[in-house]
Amino acid sequence: MHSDIAIIGGGPAGLTAGLYAARGGASVTLYEELFPGGQIAKTPLVENYPGFPDGIVGYEVGSTIQKQAEKFGLKVEYAGATGLVLDETPKRILLPDREDTAKAVILCMGAHARSLGIPREDELTGAGVSYCATCDGAFFKGKAVAVIGGGDTAISDALYLSRFCTSVTVVHRRDEFRAASVLVEKSKETPNIQFALSCIPLSFTGEKQVEGLEILDKKTSIARVLPVSGVFVAVGIKPQTDLVKDLVTLNEGGSIVTDELMKTNIPGVYAAGDIRNTPLRQVITACADGAVAATAALEFIACH
Repeated sequence: MHSDIAIIGGGPAGLTAGLYAARGGASVTLYEELFPGGQIAKTPLVENYPGFPDGIVGYEVGSTIQKQAEKFGLKVEYAGATGLVLDETPKRILLPDREDTAKAVILCMGAHARSLGIPREDELTGAGVSYCATCDGAFFKGKAVAVIGGGDTAISDALYLSRFCTSVTVVHRRDEFRAASVLVEKSKETPNIQFALSCIPLSFTGEKQVEGLEILDKKTSIARVLPVSGVFVAVGIKPQTDLVKDLVTLNEGGSIVTDELMKTNIPGVYAAGDIRNTPLRQVITACADGAVAATAALEFIACH
C-alpha cells in the first residue's frame, strides 16, 4: 500500500497530524500498534485541555480526534512498524506481514516516563501515583505530596506543586541535585518544600489510594513512611526512538531533534509530540506539533 504521508504512532500528535494531513487532501495512513490516544488513553480525567470546562476522559481525547480525522479520510492500520527505511524515495514502512511506502513520514511514537520499579506502582498509577505534575497536580490541592527525583523536572515540579499543596517532600537518592542551582535555591527558600536526601522509595501504603510512601535513608538504613496522598515520579523520560535511533538525529536525552517546522535531518521526515525535543509534554503541545508537522509534510509532497 502506498500513501502520500505515513504517520507512525497514534497518540494526540499522530492523530492530529492525520487530521490536518487528510483534511489537506493527502492520502494518509496512520500505523498504531495498540489503540488510539497513546498514554493519554490511560488518564482518568484531563482537566487542562482547552474547551472542556468539566474535563474530558483521557480515552475520549484519542477516540474523538480519530473519528474526526477518519471523517476526512485518515486510514488507521493497527500494526506496529518493525522497521523504517527513510533515506529512499519513496520511504518504506516495514510491517510484520508486508511493506508499505509513503512520500513523507511523521514520527509520533511518543515517550514514556521512567518508573521507580517498586511494588504496586502500576496498580496505583492514577490513584495517587503520577508522572506529570502539570497534568495531575491540581487533584492534590490542599494535600501533602512527594516528588521523586533530583533533576530540573523534579525541582520544577516541586515548585509548581508547592503553590497549592500543603507540603511537598522531594525524595532524592543523592545528597546533591542535578537540577540547576537557581531552581534548587528557590526550592530551599520555599517554606512548604522539604527534602529527604540520600533516600530511596521502597513501597506505597494505602489499599486503593496512596496514603503514604515508605522511604529508606541510605546513610542510616532506617525506613520511615511519609504521610502523602500523591507521589509524583520525575526520574526521567524515555522517548520511544528505538525504531529510528540510527536513522535520525537525536539529542543527549534520546529525543528526536527537529526545527520549528518539525523537520528532522532527513528530507520528508518529521517528528511530533513527546518523541521530539519539546520543552513541554502535554496533549495540547502534542496536537500543535502534529498540526505543524502535517502542514510541513503537505508542502513537501506538493514539491516532490
